[in-house]
Amino acid sequence: MAAVGELIERSVTVPVGAEEAFAWHDRAGALERLIPPWERVEVLERSGGIADGARVVVRIHQGPVSLRWVARHRDYQPSRRFVDEQVEGPFARWVHSHLFDPEGPASCRVTDRIELTPPGGPAGRLAEPLALRRIERMLAYRHEVLAADLAAHAQYRDRPRLVIAVTGAGGLLGRTLVPFLTTGGHRVVVITRRPQGDHEVGWDPVAGRIDGGRLDGIDAVIHLAGEPIGVRWTPARKRRIRDSRVLGTRLLAETLARLPRPPRVLVSASGIGIYGNRGDAILTEASPSTDAQQDFLVEVAREWEAAADAATAAGIRVVATRFGMILSPAGGALQRMLTPFRLGVGGPLGSGRQWVSWAAIDDVVGAVHHALMTDGLAGPINVCTPEPVTSRVLAETLGRVLGRPAVLPAPAPALRLLFGEMADTALLGSQRAVPTRLLGSGYRFRYPMLEPALRFLLGR
Repeated sequence: MAAVGELIERSVTVPVGAEEAFAWHDRAGALERLIPPWERVEVLERSGGIADGARVVVRIHQGPVSLRWVARHRDYQPSRRFVDEQVEGPFARWVHSHLFDPEGPASCRVTDRIELTPPGGPAGRLAEPLALRRIERMLAYRHEVLAADLAAHAQYRDRPRLVIAVTGAGGLLGRTLVPFLTTGGHRVVVITRRPQGDHEVGWDPVAGRIDGGRLDGIDAVIHLAGEPIGVRWTPARKRRIRDSRVLGTRLLAETLARLPRPPRVLVSASGIGIYGNRGDAILTEASPSTDAQQDFLVEVAREWEAAADAATAAGIRVVATRFGMILSPAGGALQRMLTPFRLGVGGPLGSGRQWVSWAAIDDVVGAVHHALMTDGLAGPINVCTPEPVTSRVLAETLGRVLGRPAVLPAPAPALRLLFGEMADTALLGSQRAVPTRLLGSGYRFRYPMLEPALRFLLGR
């Protein structure tokens, strides 16, 4: 990294040629993949890709303040460069050049060069060091994502690109997965309750309705839809959690099974909650689960996975991705932990001795992609790193990354008072799961260890 006055420049070598690296930036989803998850950025408008005259409008939220940023693209030279220039925003001047220099048939150097002038006056001069640090963090994140994503897609460069239908595309995982797929050259069709165009298919899983004819000839389906579980469980909430998973999966599987040209693969979400509260036992995909009558999540997960049986019977390769804790500051458990930990009042849940099986969101995306593209992989796979940690280690590591103490536990009785049954099952339960089948099929984690994963996700 070099920062000289109003110039910031950073380069990275990526494992593909300049043409492919440039094409990645020119595809839908590139902007979403490059926005760090700790930034609260809302894309309001986008037109024309990165060609000359294309326009991007975003809203950036910083605490209670938000600002609108408008950029226009220019100097488009295929496989070599493009430029985005601020026409409205926080800087007096901002010109961001993206440069692609070949270093061989399967390697190139990607350079981001930013010329900027801070806003005028004393406030602008005071804010300049903070702005430069923020830009440096952003570029470091972008280059790490770019190099890893290009490497992941390059593994399958000789395979045709797919047409992939996705449910739950608006959820935490879907919002990351869809841009990963589209920047890799795949075409995504979203299955949604409120379809708005040719690239969306309507469905209502509880009512048992789906526009199945529009799925005929689809290459693959990724099924992520399901009611969030992270709130107090009332009887009505538990019914919605079960129905959204079981009824939706059964409807989708039976519909796909009846198609004249069914997809080759269905990757369907599940969870490591299927194993129940197992203490210190190491859990592989072959491990039995506990008595379903004593654990709501065990019961739901069993029914959830069984609901895809119609697809399996029809010869569709079905992969049940048993997700552990998905780490992202943009949502889920980590996002909820950040405020108390930043205030110095974070700590382990309950005794802190229960095991947490986790994976950074980019590894969850990578595992789903691997399941999609690995023809010999079917059945359940644990999607979590090979290094589960205890709740105490998770708290201590997050506190260390944030530079805050993490010594105030959340007592189990208080959690039960606040969350009822959900506390014992989802917060205090212990699952020490390991990804035996994922590793055995050749997947390699980007972030197998907790602290590097948190530092990447939080820009630390």
